[in-house]
Amino acid sequence: MDRIPILKLGRALLVTIQVDMHDRLATALEDDLTNQIVKHGAHGVLIDISALEIVDSFIGRTLDTIAAVSRVLDAETVVVGMRPAVAITLVELGLSLAGVKTALNVERGMALLRQRDDQPEQEDGASAG
Repeated sequence: MDRIPILKLGRALLVTIQVDMHDRLATALEDDLTNQIVKHGAHGVLIDISALEIVDSFIGRTLDTIAAVSRVLDAETVVVGMRPAVAITLVELGLSLAGVKTALNVERGMALLRQRDDQPEQEDGASAG
C-alpha cells in the first residue's frame, strides 16, 4: 500500500499530500503520523493539502482526528494550502476542524508553529501574572 511521506523539519513534521486521498491511505497517514510524533518528540505537524481538490467527510474527520491525537501528544497541527472550494465543502459538511490552525502556505504555517516554540512554557494551574 502507498504511504504519504512524513518529513522532519526541526521540531515539526511536514506532510505534503500530493495524491488523492482514499480511506485506507488516510487511516495509514493517521497511524504513521502518530508514530512519528512520538518517535521524534515533534511539537508541530504541518499538513499541506494544496494538491487536494476534493475533501470528503471522511478525510475531514481524519484531519480532525489527527489534530486531536497530536494535541494529546503535545503537538500542534496546522493545515496549509486549503483551496477555497475545499474550505466551503468542509463548512457545508459541518466540519469545523476544532484545534486545527490554518495558514495560506507552508512558510506561514511554519511561522505559526515557531510562535508556539517561542512562547514560555507554563505548568498546569500556573497563573500568568
